[in-house]
Amino acid sequence: MGHRLFDLTGRRALITGSSQGIGFALAEGLAEAGASVVLNGRDKGKLAAAAARIAGAEVLAFDATDHEAVRAAVDAFEAQGKPIDILVNNAGMQHRAPLEEFPAEAFERLLQTNIASVFHVGQAVARHMIARGRGKIINIASVQTALARPGIAPYTATKGAVGNLTKGMATDWAKHGLSCNAIAPGYFDTPLNAALVADPAFSAWLEKRTPAGRWGKVEELQGACVFLASEAASFVNGHVLYVDGGITASL
Repeated sequence: MGHRLFDLTGRRALITGSSQGIGFALAEGLAEAGASVVLNGRDKGKLAAAAARIAGAEVLAFDATDHEAVRAAVDAFEAQGKPIDILVNNAGMQHRAPLEEFPAEAFERLLQTNIASVFHVGQAVARHMIARGRGKIINIASVQTALARPGIAPYTATKGAVGNLTKGMATDWAKHGLSCNAIAPGYFDTPLNAALVADPAFSAWLEKRTPAGRWGKVEELQGACVFLASEAASFVNGHVLYVDGGITASL
């Protein structure tokens, strides 16, 4: 029984922002568990290169911040007889600046990329899932869903919103057979964090601050994603699962 609970054979998963970093690692993990994966991003070249690294991977290029483009792409894909059983809303960006000097246009861009995209893609995919009476939505939150750090207040605001939108999705859609949860990664060695990883002072602070004493490796998010995408999590809904080496558990 054990392994069957986590088996994703016959399921199709769409992962937004999956040409690199966490999104690509999650796509790999879902594929290893048996799912067919569909990679998404805006850069078709990067997408094609990423897809070539996962056997049988498909690509679906669209801008996750463009409501009409998202709807058209998802509807056209589903119309080909390719149901999306699992959605991972991973597209995200960061911008660092003191709050009193934070550029308004960067704030708007963070809102669109980190939270509006979750609404746009979530709604477009959920409409099809609701009609089928089943589906799994996994939103990528952050330790910043719960905690703040200097210089990233708007990012923190967007990730807090991802946590609450996840709860809202579960509240509206669980009755239709959908499971809507979030994974909140701690500090992982990714392209988005390259500047921090390269900063010896920050790395030293992080290693001291995290009970596990190190940066996370992106592969360490795969198990949580497979769990939430599988039948093992059939009664888990509206939950934010922190995968952070203990950083939100300790002062």
